[in-house]
Amino acid sequence: MLTNPATKYRPFVSPIDLSDRTWPSKRLATAPRWLSTDLRDGNQALADPMDVPRKLRFYDMLLGIGFKEIEVAFPSASQTDFDFVRMLIEGDRIPEDVTIQVLTQARADLIARTFASLDGAPQAIVHLYNATAPLFRRVVFGMERHEIVALAVSGATAMLGESLKRPGTRWTFEYSPETFCFTEPDFAIEICERLLDVWHPTPERPAILNLPTTVEVSMPNVYADQIEWFCRRISRRDAVIISVHPHNDRGTAVASAD
Repeated sequence: MLTNPATKYRPFVSPIDLSDRTWPSKRLATAPRWLSTDLRDGNQALADPMDVPRKLRFYDMLLGIGFKEIEVAFPSASQTDFDFVRMLIEGDRIPEDVTIQVLTQARADLIARTFASLDGAPQAIVHLYNATAPLFRRVVFGMERHEIVALAVSGATAMLGESLKRPGTRWTFEYSPETFCFTEPDFAIEICERLLDVWHPTPERPAILNLPTTVEVSMPNVYADQIEWFCRRISRRDAVIISVHPHNDRGTAVASAD
């Protein structure tokens, strides 16, 4: 056993030098939008996943708290999650001022299954993701940058096609370059721009770009620099909502979100 486990790890070096950062002096003037992800099970399920009745109790509690955007399921990952989405829609359990969100990986069959779960929803957010960091590209996928971009673009294109089959729903598209916090900044911009080229968001119908600290590898100030750097460079800024999605590996998720 290592007597000093700290020697096992190399320090994370920020890939950007934002010496003219402005975020420390900024102040919140309006409340941020909050999305609850508590109901996500799917491929990130607990050892004892929630069944539909337990999910419903949790969902009703989130409504009571006042959440207006709730990620309710990963419908392509389990029958339980699929059935829960169908129950909310068919049971007319989604208030007019609430938008449900679902998560999907960038595969056409999973995207089709995801949209099938949302048939008849008045409005919904569909959240697409794929891993983008060098370690994931090399070890998990065995793909180069252009192949990862092609995977994401094919997913975005499939989402657009499925949405056009269901014009009665007000769709919002969301994308996460998973492991954004240790993805090369220029690559994060590149892959997000390519998806915006597919979706053509507008100020009236914006897309959401979710930038997660999927595995926390740095202090919150580094994440803040990465967010500001990204916001300065992404195009169509008036048609893009930037979402932060901190995990809690270091115990600094609240600080990163703030």
